[in-house]
Amino acid sequence: MARHPRERRIEICPMRPSDLDQVLEIERLSFRAPWSRQVFVEELERDWAHLDVLTERGPSGSRVVAFCNYWLVRDEVHILNIAAHPDERRKGHASRLLAHIVDFARNHGCRFITLEVRKSNHGAIKLYRSFGFRPVGIRPNYYVEENEDAVVMLLELATGTE
Repeated sequence: MARHPRERRIEICPMRPSDLDQVLEIERLSFRAPWSRQVFVEELERDWAHLDVLTERGPSGSRVVAFCNYWLVRDEVHILNIAAHPDERRKGHASRLLAHIVDFARNHGCRFITLEVRKSNHGAIKLYRSFGFRPVGIRPNYYVEENEDAVVMLLELATGTE
């Protein structure tokens, strides 16, 4: 079947330094205390850090519409960020990135995936719950700029050794 000429293709791939400006824009539009360029540069240099971008390729070229940042530490993946550009929300991009991270964790033999999420971010909590994450604790005043607590969430993965 021929592809419609205006169809957009979605790809998830490792972030490149050339993606940084687009990721910084998404970061700035998504978070109350956005990370600086330097923090992202440092993350790109860390062996345990993984930054991936979700790119849409269409007739007018390609652009980053969402990104994620997660760490692989022993048998655990810790998610730091998942964000989509505000114009691209409610299109399944965060779900795609979360599924990508879960696949990564399984492929690396991880037992757990953890994350912190704002207590007030009901949409994100609902998304994480749909993947099987469960709340396991509260980090009081984790988001100090608004004096907001974080919910610690955990996904336990079945491993081949159980």
